[in-house]
Parts: sequence; structure tokens; C-alpha cells
Amino acid sequence: MLRSQASRAVNPEHDPLRLASGWTPDDLALPQVLLESTHGDSHPGSIHLGGLVQEARAGVFKAGGKPAVYTATDICDGVATGHAGMSYSLVSRDIIAAMVEIHARSAAFDSLVTFSSCDKAIPAHLMALATLDLPGLHFCGGSMAPGPESTTAVVCYETREKVQRGEMTPERALAYAVDACPSCGACQYMGTASTMQVLSEALGLALPGNALMPASGGLIRHYADRAGARAVGLLRDGLVPSTILTPQAFENALVLHAAVSGSTNALLHLPAIAAAAGVTLGPADFDRVHRVVPVLAGMQLTGAWPTQMLWFAGGVPGLMRELREFLHLDALTVTGRTVEQNLDDLERSGFFERTAAHLSAYGVRPEQVIQPLAAPWSPDGGLAVLTGNLAPEGSVVKHASVAPAMHRHTGPARPFDSENDAVLAIETGRVKPGDVVVIRYVGPRAAGMPEMFRATETLHAKPALRDTVALVTDGRFSGATRGPAVGHVTPEALQGGAIAFVAAGDLVTIDIPARRLDVTGVDGIPAPPQEVARDLERRAAAWRPPSMKATGVLALFAREASTTAQGASMLTSRPPA
Repeated sequence: MLRSQASRAVNPEHDPLRLASGWTPDDLALPQVLLESTHGDSHPGSIHLGGLVQEARAGVFKAGGKPAVYTATDICDGVATGHAGMSYSLVSRDIIAAMVEIHARSAAFDSLVTFSSCDKAIPAHLMALATLDLPGLHFCGGSMAPGPESTTAVVCYETREKVQRGEMTPERALAYAVDACPSCGACQYMGTASTMQVLSEALGLALPGNALMPASGGLIRHYADRAGARAVGLLRDGLVPSTILTPQAFENALVLHAAVSGSTNALLHLPAIAAAAGVTLGPADFDRVHRVVPVLAGMQLTGAWPTQMLWFAGGVPGLMRELREFLHLDALTVTGRTVEQNLDDLERSGFFERTAAHLSAYGVRPEQVIQPLAAPWSPDGGLAVLTGNLAPEGSVVKHASVAPAMHRHTGPARPFDSENDAVLAIETGRVKPGDVVVIRYVGPRAAGMPEMFRATETLHAKPALRDTVALVTDGRFSGATRGPAVGHVTPEALQGGAIAFVAAGDLVTIDIPARRLDVTGVDGIPAPPQEVARDLERRAAAWRPPSMKATGVLALFAREASTTAQGASMLTSRPPA
């Protein structure tokens, strides 16, 4: 018996309440499909989702189901940057995941489709799908059109600096802001939003070809109709996420993450999704795959291409065609077919020819965007996991965005206990070329693990510092972060990690090829490892954790969040069925 019908059998109030909500008596006996989205006025990645949900609603009806529309909108890290709102970003992921679970369980839905475009909402929806283990799929909300000259919102950090220096008028800066985000959809670079769309499809939970498709085009609406129908099909097939989310599926996701040089935030989100699916995944898995899988697509802001160009070149299926030797082609997907069968179906349908036709308007060939294995954009993935006396349990750097000269760097530490203090020091000239800025007490337990995007962009906007100053933090970074930035330092400062004991003038060494992050000297003088270890031990003995003043849901997150290596989530355990 369907879950919905079992609920009706024991609950006399079910039918009248549904009928009062616009259902008809004929609807009551149909499979009930939850259409859960982050639709709202929150940002360009969510504002258009309501229309896609309506397309899916029609698909559900045509397939013989009854849809119900629920919403729990998300926040935008770009809007939250620079104030206390950034601390709520990871919290929002867990709360959205919890709300989807609450909606699906409380009304005893039979299957579901989740709709989202961006960085915290997609992992939230994938976590919820894994936790619920009901027949269901994720729908990617697509990508934003590129601005003139491939402008993105990130350019506004540079235009602000130029206005402050008198090199640009405020009116010209406003024109850049108007042009930067010309449509709905996820931002045009391979930030966390675009990365998570790629991973959703790579895991097999989104329809083939869905990730990064133009958000304002007609095809995405057709896909939404198909997604609604497929939710009913999954129910009839008895296909649930636990059948799809195998270790092999997560391995496929890691391969695609390397091939697009994806956001470091995936090291938080993918382990949290894996934990919800009962699969163990950690930083070492990312590092292992990134050592052998090359970057095939040089996407902004590391490379040249906006994300829609990747979709025109074939999208995730186009990448998979090149990456066959690295993939588990027999992994099952929400189509009910394997990765290999999906690729064959797309080939026969002319999908790759149709997407490539869009590139002709730009004078670009698909192989320029998705480069062949024989001539990759980078010979290995764009990410490295570093360990050492400063990060015994690991840290992460997106080295594809780091100038080669900074892959090995030693400099004096400039420690700060907040991003605001660090930004002020950078803006007032107290940070010098060669320094290593250390921002601590911004990990999950201390502050909800906010992004340090304002700090990295403030550095990038100063030519003398952008490729000479490194930043090390127990916080995280935006997927758009550029430059030598090492994050996710674990253990975090509030839990007595070594980053709490770094003093001004300590020498910090970043060695990406050796995968090391260490304090290598004291008071500007190199010292043997044993001497550094003794000094750090003395400081640890005298250290007392500062009092953090989190309140409300942020206090709940600070108390319950898992470690960074485990996904920094309150929802890491799988509930009983």
C-alpha cells in the first residue's frame, strides 16, 4: 500500500483537509508527490523555481499522480557577505534539509522532486533525499547567462576599489552592477552553486543533462515536466536513493569535481550527503581522486569560460564522455538506467549536437571548453588536502586558483580573531607582501563556519598582495575564491586546534606539492620541528577558549555540528526507516 493511502486509512481528517486545500475526490486515491523547492525572492537562483515547479506539476498529473507544492527558501552567500548573516549559511543547509524531511514525513508523501540551484540548497535537498529514501530526484535550476564580456557579480569588488581610488565614477560602477547578473539561475562561475549542480547529476540524482542548463531557456521547462513524470515513474519502479547513492556514485562525483576544479565547499557538502546515505567519505578521498583526474574544463573564475558554455559543450554528459576510464559506468541513476546507458541514449538522441550548436554563435568548439584527456586544462585536479602541525586533521586549498610561485611559500603569520579585523588590516596597509594572514575562531563550533570571501577579494583587489599573501583559516571560502587561500583547518581554534596558538611573526609554510601546512619558525626565525612542537605545546597549556556568544539556531549548530572533515552538519546520522 502507498504511504499516502496508509495514512488515509488511519486518519479520518486527511481527506477533508486535503479537499479543503483544492484537491478533488479523484485526487485522493492518486500517488501523492511532494514538489519541494527553495522558490522565493532570496536570490536569482531561486526566484524562477516557482515556474519550473508548475511545469513539474503538469508532469506529475500526466503521469497519474497528485502533486503538492511546498517551499523552504534559501539564503545567498553573496548577499550575506560582510556581516553576521554569513554565519547562518551552513546552518541554513541543515535547516532546509530538515524542513524537506518534515514536509515529506508529516504528510506521508509517496515520492518527491526537490528544486534548487545554489550552494546550500542543493546539498540540503540531496541530504534530504538520502535521509528520506523515498522515490525521488533532484532538479537543478540551471545557470545564469553571462554578463557583457563574461562579467560576474565578483567584478564589483574591483570596481569598488577603483571608485575608492578615484579611477572610476560611481555611475560606471553601477553600470557594472546592472550588467553583472543578467538573468535568473546560479552564478556564471564554477562556484559552489555550479559545483553542486554538477555533483547532483554526477551522483545520478538529477536527469542527465540537467545541471547548468540555461535557467531562462525553454528546454529547462521541458526537463521540469519530465522530472515531475519521473517522480511517479520512480515510485512505480520502486527505485529509491539508497539504490543509487552507492560508494561508486560518490566516486563518480569526486571525478567530476576534479574535472571542473570544483569548489572547496564540496568537502563539506559531499561528506554530509554521504553520511545521510550511510557512505563514509572524507578529505583523503578528494585528495586521492584529484591527484589522478585532470581538470578538463577551465571555468571562471579559475579559467575563462562561464558555466553556460560548459553546458553548450555537452555539460556533465560531455565531461563523462571524456572521463569514461575514471568512472563507474555501471552506476545506476534516477532514469532507471546506468551512466553508460544514459550516455548512449543522449548520443542517439542528438543531445550533444544540439548543445554544441549554441557554441557556433560564439565561434567556439566543444573541445575548447571540455578539453580532451590528452590535452587537459590542468594535469591534475584543482584541489589538495594539506596536513601538518598547523592542521593535524587536514585543510584544503584550491591550488588551480593559486599562482605557481605561491605553491610553496613561507611567511610571517599575521593572526586575527575575526574576518573584519583582517580586512581592516589589509585595507590600512598593515599586511605586507609575503605575509600569511591567519583568521581563526570562525570554524563550525565557533561561528557557524562563514566564508572568508571579503578577505580574499580585498587581497585580490590589491595587485601587490593578490599573489604574494596567503590566507589560512579554520573557516571556509567561497567557490569563487581566488589566490593562495587555505581553509577548513582542523581541528578548529575553538576546539584547541594549533591555529589557536599561532603568534604574530611565527613562520608558516604552505607546501602544496608536499601536501603540508606547518609552523616552521618562531619570531621570524626558522626552527627545527621538535622546537616548534615544544613551543606550541607551551602555548596550548596556557590557552583558554574564548567565550563565543552565539544565540538561537546558531547556538544549536555550534553545539551539535560535526567536525569540518565530517561535513560540519547537525544531521550526519541516518534516522531509522
